[in-house]
Amino acid sequence: MTDALPVLLRFGAMMLRAGDTAFRVRQAMDLLATRLGIERLAVHVTLGGMTATAWQHGRATTLATEIAPPGIDAARIAALETLAQGDRGDLTARKLAADLDRIETEGPLHSIATVAVAIGLASAAFSYLNGGDMLGTAAAMVAGAVGQALRALLFRHRLNQYAVSAFAALLASGLYCLIVFTIAGRGFSTAHAVGFISSALFLVPGFPLVAALLDLVQHQITAGMARLFYALMILMAAAFGLSVVAEVANLPSVPAPPPGHGIELMSLLWRALASFAGGCGFALLYNSRLRTVLTVGLLSLAGNELRLALHDLGMSLPPATFLGALVVGLLASLARTGLHVPRIVLTVPGIIIMTPGIYAFRTIVLLNQGEVLAAVEAGAICCFVVGAMALGLAAARFATERHWLVER
Repeated sequence: MTDALPVLLRFGAMMLRAGDTAFRVRQAMDLLATRLGIERLAVHVTLGGMTATAWQHGRATTLATEIAPPGIDAARIAALETLAQGDRGDLTARKLAADLDRIETEGPLHSIATVAVAIGLASAAFSYLNGGDMLGTAAAMVAGAVGQALRALLFRHRLNQYAVSAFAALLASGLYCLIVFTIAGRGFSTAHAVGFISSALFLVPGFPLVAALLDLVQHQITAGMARLFYALMILMAAAFGLSVVAEVANLPSVPAPPPGHGIELMSLLWRALASFAGGCGFALLYNSRLRTVLTVGLLSLAGNELRLALHDLGMSLPPATFLGALVVGLLASLARTGLHVPRIVLTVPGIIIMTPGIYAFRTIVLLNQGEVLAAVEAGAICCFVVGAMALGLAAARFATERHWLVER
């Protein structure tokens, strides 16, 4: 156990650092522990550390490790889960350590420039889907690409994630306002407000938020709460950057989005293209392989088209978003088998495009203006929609995985 347990803890730490859920980390570690000859394993997982106790021949050994700040790497999550679920024969600690060395040395699948362009297109798609005009959509594309490129470069120097998020939000939204004001003057319309939020869409911590909810549902309370507060801190850092720009630029509030007005064929076609582009962009951001990227684009297309169509027919946004996310989760359960990737790698980037942009903008601007009640109203709708996104994915798990319904 003195050889096996340190390597097993290293495996779990790598999974958690890549963004996987705590309950999946525990399941994968249990599989590997059996192959390493460990009779029983107890693991306590938090976001910043992990403690494991292993039993063998009546003796117990306990080891603890610290975990570096979390990130998101879909390819690494898939590689580690494949390693855990691979050959079920005996395994040595040396062989497992060699496999982990190989996985750890694999660099990003896509260059900074490729991901920046993909995020620029995803930002433009989000702007269009939420009613942005041509100027706002183009400005969001440029600002989102520049903001993501800067964030990636700063992360390479291991700078604090919260400071980087605030600075990236400030730069992206500031560049957006500069472009819009230079071309259109000071007239800031509802269409421009959508683009303002779209320029910082890449900062939405979708992976941590969804992983936190799934962990909480699986009774991984410590890890789930820690990850939830981590995601909220990232959101607050991004909101701080956006608030500074909104205050300096003296952005006006905009009215709430109007109710649905029926379905138009051409609108469906353009929205399908935008939803596909948005899903692909975020899959590239999370370091997914090309087949996974295209699959995520199709899932995003299906789920977001349903959501927008239901909203156009008069359904309020939270339940429409829940049903759209549910469809993404159900389709992901079918697609993951052929792709051999974890479900979270498909579902999270597939629903980011459903983020309620206008309500987020109204919350920030109204708080800056001291309109607290109106800001709370907009913020509540925003929270309900974001919650519906996560709950839709959780409901898909309940519908397709028996161990989510039956507790042992």
